[in-house]
Amino acid sequence: YVYVAQVSIGASQQQLFNVLKEAEAYPGPSLIIAYAPCINHGIKGGMTRPQTVGKQAVECGYWHLWHYNPQLEAEGKNPFVMDSKEPDWSKFRDFLMKEVRYTSLKKAFPAEAEQLFEAAEENAKWRYNSYIKRA
Repeated sequence: YVYVAQVSIGASQQQLFNVLKEAEAYPGPSLIIAYAPCINHGIKGGMTRPQTVGKQAVECGYWHLWHYNPQLEAEGKNPFVMDSKEPDWSKFRDFLMKEVRYTSLKKAFPAEAEQLFEAAEENAKWRYNSYIKRA
């Protein structure tokens, strides 16, 4: 089995540190997937606030925090733990519009962009609900 976690340092430093500690202690392979804002996202305001962007990504449901520790099963616990709370979905579109990669798509192809934004939000909700079912 593999220890797997999804993190965002801007959303929860404590969750990140806990995950790193568990992953290091796990007697097998570990995979940590991190939300990392980058210059190619075209974040309005530039790369001066990646911590804030990471926090907003989790708050709106664009990114979710969780970890899967197979060792918990031996303790009679669910190995999948959802670490982030329910998102404020009303902030999802606002989050997208803070990145040039999405706003430029909206300017160039408004109808197609709208469909893609709706699909992205629905997918984020589907992922969140599938995580909640596992937790």
